[in-house]
Amino acid sequence: MSGGFLLRGGTVVTVDGSRRADVLVADGLVSAVLTPDEGARAAESADVVAADGLLVLPGVIDVHTHLRVASEAEPDRFFRDTVAAAFGGTTSVLAFNNPGTGASAASEAATGRSLVAGLREWQAATAGDAAIDVAPSLAISGRMDDPIAELPGIVDAGVPTAKAFMVYDFRLDDRRLLAAIGVLGRAGGMLQVHCEDPVLVEAAVASALHRGDVLPRYHATTRTREAEAVATHRALEFARAADAPIHIVHLSSAAALDELRRAKAAGIRASAETCPHYLTLTDERYDLPDEQAIRYVISPPLRTAADREVLWAGLADGTLDLVATDHVPDRLAVEKRVPAPPFPEISNGAPGIETLLALVYSEGVARGRITLERMVDLLATTPARRFGLTHKGAIEAGKDADLVVFDPAARRTMRAVDLHHTSDYTPYEGIALDGAVRSVFVRGRPVIRDGVFVGERGFGRFIERAISN
Repeated sequence: MSGGFLLRGGTVVTVDGSRRADVLVADGLVSAVLTPDEGARAAESADVVAADGLLVLPGVIDVHTHLRVASEAEPDRFFRDTVAAAFGGTTSVLAFNNPGTGASAASEAATGRSLVAGLREWQAATAGDAAIDVAPSLAISGRMDDPIAELPGIVDAGVPTAKAFMVYDFRLDDRRLLAAIGVLGRAGGMLQVHCEDPVLVEAAVASALHRGDVLPRYHATTRTREAEAVATHRALEFARAADAPIHIVHLSSAAALDELRRAKAAGIRASAETCPHYLTLTDERYDLPDEQAIRYVISPPLRTAADREVLWAGLADGTLDLVATDHVPDRLAVEKRVPAPPFPEISNGAPGIETLLALVYSEGVARGRITLERMVDLLATTPARRFGLTHKGAIEAGKDADLVVFDPAARRTMRAVDLHHTSDYTPYEGIALDGAVRSVFVRGRPVIRDGVFVGERGFGRFIERAISN
């Protein structure tokens, strides 16, 4: 099949519409999208892969993950999570190199002072290890020596996006955040920003601890929608002042969405993502016993059912641009173990790298919240365009043949035991799902066939990216 094939009989889905069509693949690229009659003629001389009754989607691009690179103790963890991504229909991932994702404490100490050193370390640690295509999006730390000066260099190295945090002890202060937005934008890049106000969050945390409120549930009450909205407003105003693009990560609330909508109306070059956990789960999870509530210690925390519906509406009307996982491969046996320490010491994050397409299709398309075409835009086409994956994100001649064969008639229940990631749980346990991935191709090579991994460790490539501002 490495020489090419014809994916025949499926419904090809693009941003512009869905139609019965056949996809001809050659040399790792989409050679042509054919009518059924054209496909019948091509089938006479091509290897045929049947997709009758199934959807043919462009491979999902997850632009927000915290994959942990291989370590001496866990040499397979990066590879395994890229395999899990493939099982979920994701063919390209962007991974941050923030604290906690490095190969060792020693390597993080050595590279944590420099963006360029961090990039080199990440490339060395992941070379030959991925089952799908991968790229870094570098984390800017306030502890670095001079990260602002290094930003043009990482753009030149094919990494045009970086992430800054407005909270945590490694955050950028406002002055350097404004500078980073402007310098990266002028160099041809785009800053991603984690928006929570440190003054409000830290005051709320200190007050909770003073009261003795240390349980996991208080993580949510100390990271309010107002703290998110205030920080989102400030970051967007910085982008206006710098006349540069900005991307807001993991937007979780109606209040923050209002800030984004106003900024876009004012002409600020902003985009934003939300995540499947905000689209499916609510803050009622924090009322569960500690051993359950700890699974949902993420930042920002889960919000109300009303916030959830507003986010879906924002995806449908275009205010929100894409959905990404914010995957963190925490484990109940390690990072989320109980009895838990006080909530500020609990690792933030939850696994999701394998469940992105499943949840957006089931909770969005199957329930009538978004169209199938809008889903493709949110999960593939816009991520490719916004983050500079110029050869990906659509099923059209000349693009990489990153293809997902998806069965919309399948019915199943989400179970951790059925997943392939390095975590030992899923926050979506027990959710009923419509639809299932059947086969996945990365650059024309089968990685998943009929629900079985047939790929190869090291087949995934480093993606050099370039974005247009």
